[in-house]
Order: sequence, then structure tokens, then C-alpha cells
Amino acid sequence: MASEKKQISFFETYLTVFVLFCMALGVLIGRFIPSIPDFLNQFEVYSVNIPIGILIWIMIYPMMLKIDFSSIKNVGKKPKGLYLTWVVNWLIKPFTMFAIASLFFLVIFKSIIPADLAKDYLAGAVILGAAPCTAMVFVWSSLTRGNPAYTLVQVATNDLIILILFVPIVGLLLGVGGISVPWGTLFLSVVLFVVIPLLAASLTRYYMINRKGIEYYNERFIPKFSKITISGLLLTLVLIFSLQSELIIENPLHIVLIGIPLVIQTVLIFFLAYIAARFLRLSHDVAAPAGMIGASNFFELAVAVAIALFPLNPGVALATIVGVLVEVPVMLMLVKIANKTKHWFKTPNTVVEEN
Repeated sequence: MASEKKQISFFETYLTVFVLFCMALGVLIGRFIPSIPDFLNQFEVYSVNIPIGILIWIMIYPMMLKIDFSSIKNVGKKPKGLYLTWVVNWLIKPFTMFAIASLFFLVIFKSIIPADLAKDYLAGAVILGAAPCTAMVFVWSSLTRGNPAYTLVQVATNDLIILILFVPIVGLLLGVGGISVPWGTLFLSVVLFVVIPLLAASLTRYYMINRKGIEYYNERFIPKFSKITISGLLLTLVLIFSLQSELIIENPLHIVLIGIPLVIQTVLIFFLAYIAARFLRLSHDVAAPAGMIGASNFFELAVAVAIALFPLNPGVALATIVGVLVEVPVMLMLVKIANKTKHWFKTPNTVVEEN
């Protein structure tokens, strides 16, 4: 664990604690100082809360700065690992999330969770499951001594796939779940929270590297934004929970209930990808990040889309936020498992080169 602490920041290590604190703070503000959320609720455009939108951009833009689309030229160097990642992330993960969430929210917890809230939580889980990780995966890959070049290609290609598949997959699964799909808002949310910050970050990357060089960009420029991202996330949680304090006060147990299927899904997807990588005879430095990117989620995007799509259904956003709550402890557990099972895989220099 000592080596892990050197590579994961203080805020990332204790993200779950900070999330719990901000959730509690938001609920207390909403309960005892309702004038604050009432005032912030006045700033809306087409049912999108402007303060929350700004905070979400503050979260997402710095993460996009890490994406190097020039790495895509290396996509053919380890194709098996990339094929595995794409299949798990886009052909398996969203559908297992839908199945597991439906089983728990609509069947197992039927007598505990009201039907309308159950559908909201299912919608939140679907949105979360269709957004594979694009930022924290760099941390998880580093903690498992993953191949950094491979991880970079993973993230870059998944960001491009999000642009194509996120909307139809979310729309399909919401429709199957009997949830009305606001297609226009769904497309708009991808433009607002993926396309625009991605373009802005790409232009920033191009400008800064040309002006200062790649070493300055990676070692000095990007680190400046690390605390900004976490601060944006935590402030967003305070604001969201101040707006949803009534729902939380009336249903405190629901946070635990939402977390159960999310944890099961995370562990299932990790082992599915990780064991498949072993059968494909991939090296551990490729297998570990392949498992991590599928298990982890782009929760910043999920929170943004949930708020944009269902501004009048706070349970949807709540489900995505619980995803933030469980992510760090569960992923750190999976990191330990990956590190202890390294002997399952061939070392990189003994793996036959892929064509």
C-alpha cells in the first residue's frame, strides 16, 4: 500500500470520505438554509442548472487535457487488448449494468423502493454503465504497473467511441426499461459535456505543446488542474445534494441499496475482462488496465448527463453520485487483486508480439 500512496493523490485516496462529507453538507444546507438552493435554482436554461453546468465543465475539461489522440497511430501494436476493452466496454458492460440494476431495483428491492424511484435509479445506473472511465484509469493503471502507452491508446479510442455509441446505447436501454428518452437533450448533453470540452482540451494541448514542449505540458501544465477537477466535483456534489435534500432525508437507506448493484457490476466487469485477458495470453501490464477501464466509470459525464436529462427526477443523479461514492474503495481493492495475481500472466518480454 505504501507504493500506492505515492502514486495516488490525497484527494483521490480519500475521495469516498470527501464525497460523504459533501453529501452531508449539501443535505444540511438544503434542510436548514433552503434559500441557497432556491436562489441557485433561478439560474436555469432549458431546465439545465447553470451553476451545476459550469462546475461540471470544470470537472471534465482538465480530464480531457490528458488525452493524446496522436497515440491512436499505435492502435495496431497490441490489438488483442484493445479489442477486449472495446467489447467489454460497449457490447457487455452497459447491458450487464442494465440487467443487474433491473434485478435489484425492480425485483429484489421492490418492496423497499417505490416504483417511480426504482426507475430513476435504474436510469442513473444505465447512464453510469454506458460511460467507461477516461481519467481515473490512468491512476489505476499506474498502481498496477500498467503499460502507459497502451492505457493512453485505450482512453483515446474510448473517448472517440463515446461520441458514437453513448447516445444510442443509453437511449436503447432507457427505452427497454420503460423510461421516456428525451433524445434531443441526450444529444445536446453529449455535445455540451463531451464534444465541447474535448475540442477545447485538444486545442489547449496543441497550443501548449507547440509553445512549451511536451515535457512542460505533462509535468507542469496538467498537474495544475488536478485539484481543480476534484474541487469542481465536490462543489457539484454539495450543490446537487442541497437541491435534493428532501429526497435524501426521506430515503437515507437508498444510498446503500443503490451501491449494492453498482459494486457487483464493478467487480463482475473487472474479472470478466481480466480473466479474458489471461485466456488471450496478454501480459499483465495490458491485462490490468484492460480490466480497470471497464470496471471504472466516467462518473463526471454520467452526473452531467443525468442532471441534463432528468432535472425533475433527482433520483437519477443520485444513482450516478453513489457511483462516485463506491468507486475509489472498490477500485483500490481490485488494484490489490491485480497486483497479487500478476503471476497469472506472462511478463511483457515473454509475450509473443501480436500482428
